[in-house]
Amino acid sequence: MEASERTPKFSLYMPDSYKGIFINTTKGTHKEVYNLIKHDTEKSVVDIPSGRGAFILRLKDNGFSNVTGVDIEDISQIEHDDFVLGDMTKRLPLESASKDIVVCIDGIEHIYGQASFVEEVNRSLKVGGSVIISTPNISSIRSRWRWFWTGHHYKCSSPLDERNPTPLHHVGMISFHELRYLLHTRGFEIEQISTNRIKLISWLYMVFVPWVYLSTIWIYKKTGPREGTVEVNRSMLSQVFNKNVLFGETLIVKAVKRRDLGG
Repeated sequence: MEASERTPKFSLYMPDSYKGIFINTTKGTHKEVYNLIKHDTEKSVVDIPSGRGAFILRLKDNGFSNVTGVDIEDISQIEHDDFVLGDMTKRLPLESASKDIVVCIDGIEHIYGQASFVEEVNRSLKVGGSVIISTPNISSIRSRWRWFWTGHHYKCSSPLDERNPTPLHHVGMISFHELRYLLHTRGFEIEQISTNRIKLISWLYMVFVPWVYLSTIWIYKKTGPREGTVEVNRSMLSQVFNKNVLFGETLIVKAVKRRDLGG
């Protein structure tokens, strides 16, 4: 998957940046991901896809000395020796059980082979290591409302240009429960759910929460005993009604590797 970040098109808002380096994600996402690991300066970190290098520079400026950038091409705008070419859809160029933290900022929605990518992250991390994944939050009520009327989710609000396919297209938009399934079935356990910000307009959708809750709990209580997923449903219910899932602009999940997959 190509991370990247071409020159952004003109827009009415100022794009987020770090020391003049364009950040190709929603405002505040890099800061929130950094907050999730800011006390781990002694640990090894992989940033994939690393793009222009804004997040790597942020880490280095704050005392991280063991940071590896990975992307399908080198478009870095910073001085950084530890960069390797790598494709999120293939075997990662990382030794097994060699890293403490893998950060994937707005990358997973650009690839089809999401399960293989998570398996590769598991292979590359030490047991007890963490993966942080951010992705457009299509589980928010605002995004669900848009999908109800148009069939398109937030950050994928119109048909992709099938005449000119590009790695920049969001071909794999993923909901919270799908992301949780990917992680929990591949050796991880979600530890924290966060977001970059909750826009004021998103709170207007609070009116729908009681109906969403009643519908969800009815389905979960109906299917749990029948499918043997009572505990899973109970755990999922507490997470899907986290305010960051319901109203956040970008979904940010931190998960811990509990076991190796083997192989």
